[in-house]
Amino acid sequence: MDENTAPAQADPGYAVGRLAEAFTAALTHEDPRVREAAEKRADAWRLVVAGMADGTLDIGSGAPVRHLPPWVTLEIAPGGFATGRAAAGGLLRPHEEALARRHGLPATRSALYAHHLTQDGLAELSGLLDSGAYEIDVPEQAALLGVAWLVRAGDTAGALRLLAAVEPFADTLCFTPRPAPFHELPGRVVHRASAGEVRADLDRRTRRRSPAENRPLVQQEALAVWNPFADRVLAHWWQTRTGDRVDGRRPEGWRARGADLLAEYARLAAEHTLCTKHRRPKENLAVMLTALREAVESDGPTARSRGLLQHAVDSMVRKRGLPGSPAHTALRTAQAAHAARPTHDVLAGLVSARLAGLPQNSGVPRIEEALAPATREEADGLRVPVGWPVPGPLRRIALRAAAAPLDDLVALGVVPSAEVMAELVPALTASAEAAAAPDPALSRLVAAHHRAFSRRRSLMLLNLESQVRADRLPWVRALRPHLSDTGTRREAVSRLVPELGASALTHFPGTVLPNPLVREFNAVSRSAGLDLPWLEELAADIFTGEFAPKFLRAAKAAASLVEGTAYARYYGIDCAEVLALEEAPPAGSADRTSPFALLCAERAGLRRSGVASSGTVIEQAQILTTHNLATLVGAGAAPAAGWADLAWRAHALAVAAVERLPRVGTPRGHVRSAAFSWRQAVFFLSLCPAPEQRGAVARMEESLLARPRHTRERMAPVVAGLRRVVDGGPLVEGGSDGARRFLGWSERQHWMLEIAPQALLPRTRRWG
Repeated sequence: MDENTAPAQADPGYAVGRLAEAFTAALTHEDPRVREAAEKRADAWRLVVAGMADGTLDIGSGAPVRHLPPWVTLEIAPGGFATGRAAAGGLLRPHEEALARRHGLPATRSALYAHHLTQDGLAELSGLLDSGAYEIDVPEQAALLGVAWLVRAGDTAGALRLLAAVEPFADTLCFTPRPAPFHELPGRVVHRASAGEVRADLDRRTRRRSPAENRPLVQQEALAVWNPFADRVLAHWWQTRTGDRVDGRRPEGWRARGADLLAEYARLAAEHTLCTKHRRPKENLAVMLTALREAVESDGPTARSRGLLQHAVDSMVRKRGLPGSPAHTALRTAQAAHAARPTHDVLAGLVSARLAGLPQNSGVPRIEEALAPATREEADGLRVPVGWPVPGPLRRIALRAAAAPLDDLVALGVVPSAEVMAELVPALTASAEAAAAPDPALSRLVAAHHRAFSRRRSLMLLNLESQVRADRLPWVRALRPHLSDTGTRREAVSRLVPELGASALTHFPGTVLPNPLVREFNAVSRSAGLDLPWLEELAADIFTGEFAPKFLRAAKAAASLVEGTAYARYYGIDCAEVLALEEAPPAGSADRTSPFALLCAERAGLRRSGVASSGTVIEQAQILTTHNLATLVGAGAAPAAGWADLAWRAHALAVAAVERLPRVGTPRGHVRSAAFSWRQAVFFLSLCPAPEQRGAVARMEESLLARPRHTRERMAPVVAGLRRVVDGGPLVEGGSDGARRFLGWSERQHWMLEIAPQALLPRTRRWG
């Protein structure tokens, strides 16, 4: 990048496109909840577009909103675009309104702020600190709790400095913590959702709104109400047949019984309104009722009605048998049993009721008790058979509230991805961070703030700018002098990195560490005094061609680890060249691009600009740095099952992604995912002894024989390349085995997508 090159800027067209998409969905989508969500997205994107147009938003900067300091938590639209609004701003929250009513205050934030600084207000905050009965939804809600703690700790100067920083926003930002019952779980126990959040999800399922959500109840009503009634009407008309003809005679009392059936229909139609099939004029039941009404109320039915009636009766008997026959009885018995099954809305209410008596702002340690089959007492009250199990979909919802060690939640299926794991890590790191506070009240505040700060959404950044760190927040700076740095606390934090790293590698061996998890590793490492280069995944569409200095540090650490290994040979890495790189270009050089960025571009064979070209350069940086894998190994992360096991599982994920080609909506994305998984498989295998490496490759080769032809044709060259480097040689593409180096990005059509064997051609339907 030349020193005269202008700083990169965000593309306003992207924001305009997202606004158009959201606006279209808000107007046209059939689901009202989707329309509502799209309307909110459209509102956010309107602000982004307007702010970029008038210059009040500097998208790509670490402080993108002109009138707000970097420490203010921002409202972020998808993609990292700041809307210009503060997350702690907007209308008063319910707990703020309740506080104003309780003290007779004006319903303004400035009035609440002033109240918190009175003697009574500080006493209330101090009480919250001691009880722990509060929640911090956004980091700003820790500010006044910090003031209260500093005042009672005798640090008046620190409290005044903190107030001076936040007071300009007293009338706009919510600094009031939200009261909530305190419930502390044992250490190392985490949960994905609270009992209250899961109950809210379950309760939504008891209040069905859309036709799709009502479908089970519609079916149940049809089976339990309308099918039996249709049978009675059919039997009534069957009494009139002579030979094969219906309405050939009228037995004594037939018309009166018909009138009773019509009256019963009116009552049922008024009481049971979900199923509307009986109202359709061409349906068999509607045809029989029309003819019956004409027969009861006049001399009918008419000739037309009689013809339709004959057809309806014949088709019903032919399809299901005559009412009372063995076949018909068996069918209706099975349908009645199905109709008696409790629907999901009833069972959702059962699980919700079980969770109601538990702490609502915490997880549930013994979640299986809430998922046990229905008891006798519950069966009597909810019309659920005794011993009826909770169905799988509801179990999956409830399990989100399970409170258990991280590895146990993975085993339960509650943590299906590394992205979800990243959501749970802050609870563990918060506990470790809180160990630095000698006072229990301050310890709880530090932990609560850490959890809130981890939910702060990341900004899209350009020109190597960085995200705001927690130590830049005024209340964190004010409280930091009161946090001890004991050896016990440092040891606890230090243990988290290898433990969490081993967990991430073990459970998700084919997935690169997601950026939220990288940020947690970064924060924990800094807290433990570990100078480790954690790397976020860069976006190709906003890449400027340059890398932050930590990329070179990570690449040198990786080169020291992989030098002479199969990984270095597979990807053609000259480790000595990487280790000799300087951080900055030579003095006097006209090109100010860093040597590391130049090496990545050279390895990518960069020929043109564009997203795909940027992707190839970023991928080379990931290869050279191993994208956090070498850093994890250097920090002590090691899987209990061994590296060979991880290599095999990462390889299996790569093969599975390739097998889905090309019949997927985003084939290029699948290729990239497969290449990333394969890269991790090669890295893990490189950490194994040579005999294990050769055995693993033989297993890969053998497993391909059982794969479909199109998978074999794509993966055989990839495995052949690995065979070459495991045998000690370099990877030279081509040759008799067709060996290829598997990369995810390509400036042209990827070679994997050019393969079109016969097995992939559309099948011709044969008629015989």
